[in-house]
Amino acid sequence: MAASQLMNDNDDEDVPIHVEVTVTTVAEPPSPPRQLANGTPARPPSSPSSPTPTGAVTSPTAMPGAAGGAEGSGKHSSGRADRLKENRLIRSLHHQLSRHRDYIKITVPEGRTDRLPNEWWKTGVAFLYALFNLFFTTVIITVVHERVPDKSVSPPLPDKFFDYVDRIPWAFTVTEVNGLILVGLWTIQWLFLKHKSIIGRRCFFLIGSLYMYRCVTMYATTLPVPGKHMVCAPKLYNDSTGKIWRMLKLISGGGLSLTGTHLMCGDFLYSGHTVTLTLSYLFIKEYSPPWMRWYHWLCWLLSATGVVCILIGHEHYSIDVIIAYFVTTRIFWWYHTMANTHALQDAPNNYLSRTWWNPVFKFLERNVQTSVPVVFSWPVSLPHCCTQRYSMVGTGRDE
Repeated sequence: MAASQLMNDNDDEDVPIHVEVTVTTVAEPPSPPRQLANGTPARPPSSPSSPTPTGAVTSPTAMPGAAGGAEGSGKHSSGRADRLKENRLIRSLHHQLSRHRDYIKITVPEGRTDRLPNEWWKTGVAFLYALFNLFFTTVIITVVHERVPDKSVSPPLPDKFFDYVDRIPWAFTVTEVNGLILVGLWTIQWLFLKHKSIIGRRCFFLIGSLYMYRCVTMYATTLPVPGKHMVCAPKLYNDSTGKIWRMLKLISGGGLSLTGTHLMCGDFLYSGHTVTLTLSYLFIKEYSPPWMRWYHWLCWLLSATGVVCILIGHEHYSIDVIIAYFVTTRIFWWYHTMANTHALQDAPNNYLSRTWWNPVFKFLERNVQTSVPVVFSWPVSLPHCCTQRYSMVGTGRDE
């Protein structure tokens, strides 16, 4: 009765249902031989030794004889008739289910928000971290400026690049213009990325860490000016108010020589301009589609030209540029290797996890369960009221 009801429900509704039916045929034990009235044993009715094959129909035959034999044969016939009805019902049910067997599909959608959560509050923390280290860099530059030896007492150190290439005065202007172009391109590209919160916190963390390293190297070793053409502001010594004003002036001008606000010396080891040029190109290439080769080559040309012009302008020693390039590329590649290879994050033999910033990395990347795809979207989404009105109009048309 239940199987018949299931068939009727399945015919009425088009919902695919996966049901497994197991049929076991149990052979009945042989009944004891019956005897006729005259004592002669009655011939037992023929019964199949094996279960009735699917699709085979056997008609019961009545045995001539006494009334007892006819009664036993009738019972066997009714039993086989019931089994035949049951087999027909099972075959019909199997046929109905096999019609929908190929259309059963179970899909478990993955929550993309769970695998790539925005977590803008973490991006805000990374931004404050970068902002603090940029401000701290101006403090260290102000402190180091008071320790730079006078160029008349300590001449520039010998540099092999300076021996072969004469200084070009306008070369450093090209460096800063290229840097501004790259930073502008990366900012626009970042605004159009879909997962800008995750990418932004990575960028802010790397900027903050690189400038923190720069503070350490600048304070640890103070190099003399790389050329006698450089003009350094006079030392203030114990004038704390004047130092604060210099710091604010440097911050307002973005630390650029184009704005005329960077007149302090001592921030040589290592080059902050090289960090900006290299890091901007790395992020532009990492988070743009591979088919934009012309865009990648253009950004690489801007970055490489800017780095070379630093040396042509004799604004930094060669060792400043080399160390800046090495530190920037390594920390970028280490971070993204750990971020894109999730098997490394908990591997016991992962030596990258021994970095001091590994706890910070786990904090920023804990809920990012997959590699961040390069997907673009509009930076400003439509208001919720407009989206709701559009959906209501669409629903009315469908109805």
